[in-house]
Amino acid sequence: MALSLLSVFIFLQVFRNIVFAASNEESKISVPPSPSYKPSPPLVKPSTLPTTPIKPPTTTPPVKSPATPVTPTKPPVKSYPPQVKPPTSPLVKPPTYKPPTPTVKPPTKPPVQPPTYKPPTPLVKPPSIPPVKPPTAPVKPTPTTPVTTPPPVKPPVNPIPSPPVNAPPVKPPTPPAKPPTPPPVRTRIDCVSLCGTRCGQHSRQNVCTRACVTCCYRCKCVPPGTYGNKEKCGSCYANMKTRGGRPKCP
Repeated sequence: MALSLLSVFIFLQVFRNIVFAASNEESKISVPPSPSYKPSPPLVKPSTLPTTPIKPPTTTPPVKSPATPVTPTKPPVKSYPPQVKPPTSPLVKPPTYKPPTPTVKPPTKPPVQPPTYKPPTPLVKPPSIPPVKPPTAPVKPTPTTPVTTPPPVKPPVNPIPSPPVNAPPVKPPTPPAKPPTPPPVRTRIDCVSLCGTRCGQHSRQNVCTRACVTCCYRCKCVPPGTYGNKEKCGSCYANMKTRGGRPKCP
């Protein structure tokens, strides 16, 4: 509705400007040497539903005015219709989200177990009471004289001497077993054979044998076994280290 009214208003303005421009051009073309100026009658806007009758205006006789030079008229300035701002709709706040309330589970009742059926206990018969006999009078035995017999006389028996008990022999304390001493190294060939057995289970036998032979050349000893026992070759073998500070002898 607003757009249709706006388009009608623009159309009327443009049509009015065109008519006004055409009338100005005609007035410029047909200008008499001495035009007679006639005042235009005043425009009377029709009133809406007048309550009292309005008399028509009385027209005055035209008065001739002196000829005035025609001044050039400026072209009409186009008046643009006022910009109509579209109606702004009120800001509608989005509904606030409320988290759903957690559903409360009703308390679950434990299952009711049916009562266990117990068989009836068998009836116990009362013990039968034997009939009570009346007590009888005790019969006294006739006293008899005991016959005394002398005890037999045993001859004295000499005791037999028991043999002496032999005590178990006392073993002397055994001295602690000495650890096996490494075989003496006499030549460099002995170092190769001993280092071969020392590095037999090593993952890198070539590297182990090379380090072991150099330690054997310096310390004249190779510890027994394939691992450990370095202290048997003394501090020379146990404390020898590489340039990086690691133990050198395997």
